Amino acid sequence: MAHYVDGFVVPVPTKNIDAYRRMARKAGKVWREHGALEYFECIADDVKPGKTTSFPQSVKLKEGETVVFSWIVYKSRKHRDKVNAKVMKDPRIMDQMNPKTMPFDAKRMFWGGFKTLVEL
Repeated sequence: MAHYVDGFVVPVPTKNIDAYRRMARKAGKVWREHGALEYFECIADDVKPGKTTSFPQSVKLKEGETVVFSWIVYKSRKHRDKVNAKVMKDPRIMDQMNPKTMPFDAKRMFWGGFKTLVEL
């Protein structure tokens, strides 16, 4: 069965990792309750700057920051759209949507939806 995946890359100040983890746990719980199959938040461990491009370059990583790579798995794009519609109306998420109180620079975050190409 082919799944659909939303992927995210976020620069997070290392001093805000605990706050980000709390936010991500809360968000993950909400996404899962509304039907997401899986929810992952991963912190950079081996992501060196590249010559042309890299995770650090993609978010214009600054000193004192690290990269977080996240993904959410759904049954299909249609399923993703239904889940996200519910999530965006959930009051537990609304308080996390203010860019001024986020523990990261949302302007340098990027994301997208992906159809699976290979699933083993």
